[in-house]
Amino acid sequence: MRKLLVVALLALSVIGCSKVPAGNVGVKVYLLGTSKGVDVEELGPGKYWIGWNEDLFIFPTFTQTDTWAGDQAISFQTSEGLAVTADIGISYAVNPNKVSLVFQKYRKGIDEISDLYLRQMVKDAFVTIGGTKPIESVYGEGKAELIAQVEKQVRDQVAPIGINVERVYWSAQPRLPATVNEAINAKITATQKSQQRENEIQQVKAEAQKAIEEANGVSQAKIINAEADAKAIRLKSDALRQSPELVQLTLAEKWNGVLPTVTGGTTPLIDLRSK
Repeated sequence: MRKLLVVALLALSVIGCSKVPAGNVGVKVYLLGTSKGVDVEELGPGKYWIGWNEDLFIFPTFTQTDTWAGDQAISFQTSEGLAVTADIGISYAVNPNKVSLVFQKYRKGIDEISDLYLRQMVKDAFVTIGGTKPIESVYGEGKAELIAQVEKQVRDQVAPIGINVERVYWSAQPRLPATVNEAINAKITATQKSQQRENEIQQVKAEAQKAIEEANGVSQAKIINAEADAKAIRLKSDALRQSPELVQLTLAEKWNGVLPTVTGGTTPLIDLRSK
């Protein structure tokens, strides 16, 4: 009988023994009596006996991440009344010095706090802030500003309680109304065509400029050659005027050696007298 009692006690001790892992803080809550749900006890990492009238909640103090997608995706409207749905992610950590305060505020574990309360805070922020923004703020340049404003509102809301929001982010491209997607695609197509036309115009201009440069080169070459020929003729003419002997030499070089059969009283062009 005594052995059975020892075995029973050992079994109960094993069943009632709970562990707080490293990097976590445990909160022991009393379920019965005058202190029910009011007095809580924080427990550091280790093993603890949890009685039948007590419960243990584990709060990790390292960074947690959660993503709300599918049925939990965040929906809101822009200032034009256009409906937008977005998959949103969040990273946060519980302040280890305020674990009791977090529990007393929400009376839930960390997963339930994230799925219920943090998600609702993020959604409320998107509804409030997104409702003042045009649709371009969801997919255009204002996209980063919108998520930053949502992040700040949620962070300021939960920081005093003991939850440190590190980041709120788009985990996927927001889903826009079909009419908006069509307008965006049409704008992208128009921009691409405009850029293509600009490229073609620049190419035509470049080819025309190349042709002009080539023509200018040919023309300049002709001018240079003509000027060189004119200069050569001018120099030769000046030399002929200044030297009669050079004139005689030039004529002699071109004479075929045949004397004219009829001569008058004129002096032949070539002086055949030896000097």
